[in-house]
Amino acid sequence: MNLWTVATLVFILNLPFGYWRSRVRKFSTQWFLAIHLPVPFVILLRIFSGLGWRFITFPILIGAFFLGQLIGARLPRWLNRDRHPREE
Repeated sequence: MNLWTVATLVFILNLPFGYWRSRVRKFSTQWFLAIHLPVPFVILLRIFSGLGWRFITFPILIGAFFLGQLIGARLPRWLNRDRHPREE
């Protein structure tokens, strides 16, 4: 697998965790779990994809990780806004 395929998988993996994180109290146990549970999966994905540990992979995969968390947290708001448009 190439770097961009792995980054896409990392992004998709983090969407539900970002959603979960947005629904719990900040700095609670569940909040920390929502952030840290996907990390072992990302490491396994990195190992089994054969990417290795080159420096250039770190910013891309970390960016995909946090972007997945961010979009996952905001996705319900965006979907809900489309369902219930504001009346003007």
